[in-house]
Amino acid sequence: MLTYAATGIQPPGSTKKQTDAISGNGGAEAYANHCAICHGDNREGNLPGFPPLVGVDRRMTDEQITQIIRTGRGRMPGFPKLGQDELSALLHYLSIDDQPQPEANGSSSLAEAGGILFQQNCAFCHGRDTQGGESGPDLTQSRVVRRDRGGDQISQVVRNGRPEKKMPAFHFSDQQMHSLVAFIHEEQAKAVSKPGGRRGVEVSDLQTGNVNAGRDYFNGAGRCATCHSTTGDLAGIASKYEGLQLEQQMLYPTEARSHATVTLPSGEQVTGTVAYRDEFTIALRDTDGNYRSWAIGKVKYKLDAPVNAHVELFSQYSDDDIHNLMAYLQTLR
Repeated sequence: MLTYAATGIQPPGSTKKQTDAISGNGGAEAYANHCAICHGDNREGNLPGFPPLVGVDRRMTDEQITQIIRTGRGRMPGFPKLGQDELSALLHYLSIDDQPQPEANGSSSLAEAGGILFQQNCAFCHGRDTQGGESGPDLTQSRVVRRDRGGDQISQVVRNGRPEKKMPAFHFSDQQMHSLVAFIHEEQAKAVSKPGGRRGVEVSDLQTGNVNAGRDYFNGAGRCATCHSTTGDLAGIASKYEGLQLEQQMLYPTEARSHATVTLPSGEQVTGTVAYRDEFTIALRDTDGNYRSWAIGKVKYKLDAPVNAHVELFSQYSDDDIHNLMAYLQTLR
């Protein structure tokens, strides 16, 4: 049975704009207008800043995608005024999968097809070569990958996700999963064959400090205890992060949210979480979740940036301070 989209015939009582939403024609235009500047003309992404959107429907429902489009997330602003017809068209366009599918004719071609899937869905976090990216760990050093036999453990993590580490679940077919596993194992084998060329850091590399000295630094010279509590915000942090990720969070916590109060020319004050800031613009997400931005030259603002306390310590740390503090934090499980 032919659909209206397939025939090109406009459904009774619909407008051409609504028909475009069904066929996907309007979706390509909506994508070009609102998304391509960051995510690439063909949804290929701009790493490391912006992830590919090819296959985004494998890891998110339409409702989840809509929520992000409406309210934004991270460095992405929201589009609350996007019309429903245009939104429907955009969702349809994002669901189109015109990428080559994995074939099972040999391990080499299987891994190659898996590499395509990896670039589209995983490289944003784990790097193009699986050795770690903007927020994901080095998979060539992963215990899950090392213990995996036949794809069972990798598949379990990929299909279930790890919500506690902000990794979504992915909905791949069995054949796609086989190809993805083949690619990950191939990249791991390459890394093992070149031990001197690894980019990652072993957990053991960061376990050389003195725990007691680290505790003293935390409560004393480092002034860590003035903002943090080992039974509060840092409780269990060594279970959440390990190795290099833990040290990165210690030195420069990327998840620390800055807050600001913006005073408008009228005298009105708006307080919220900083969503974007450069030399020209400051943007907040206010207490109601709305995204608001202003030209810096037209407003006054007061910034509260907890991460600055970490930055100020950069020039004060000795190597022993870092190793000892790291040793102490690794006990907080």
